Amino acid sequence: MIVVQEIFGLTEYIKGVCSRLAALGYVALAPALYSRIDLDGGLDDRLPDSLPQAFAAMQRLDVPQAVADAAAALAHLRSLPEASGGRAGIIGFCLGGGIAYLVAAQSDPDVAVCYYGSAISGALDRAADVTCPVLFEFGDADAYITAEQREAVHEAFGARPHTEFHVHSGANHAFDNHNAAQFHHPEAAAQAWEETSTFLRREFPV
Repeated sequence: MIVVQEIFGLTEYIKGVCSRLAALGYVALAPALYSRIDLDGGLDDRLPDSLPQAFAAMQRLDVPQAVADAAAALAHLRSLPEASGGRAGIIGFCLGGGIAYLVAAQSDPDVAVCYYGSAISGALDRAADVTCPVLFEFGDADAYITAEQREAVHEAFGARPHTEFHVHSGANHAFDNHNAAQFHHPEAAAQAWEETSTFLRREFPV
């Protein structure tokens, strides 16, 4: 599984996601999508005052290039002997949720999991290009994704087989990130991860 970062980059939280996937039996690889830009120091998702810096880094990111880099990471993962039968999927959070969706639209991963990707609703013209099983996770208290945007995603994908769409009550953006106290919602995070684990076991078994 390719693990695509939030706007904070390759944090301990993202490394923890890799560990969670490894515990489920998957090989996990997180590409450093900010490696092409100079961050002038690192980003720390544990500090609320680092959020403006993270947004500034995201605004400097060449998103099409980041999608291409994530797709290249997917191809590389498929080439590794640890990747059973050359199969590989992608999971992304926040910024990474949108990138995971765009990679699914152009690179045909075996499965895609998108946590609160704010870019998805604006790229629904690519929905027909997403042919792999896909899981969407959102919170209904997301300050960056409106109810209308979530509903647009649901309308585009809700009737498809091998597709799941979940909205968690009271959960803000980045609710899975246990290091970001301003966003973390423990109940939603636990439920969403159980949904993710079940989805992967069914649609992309080890």
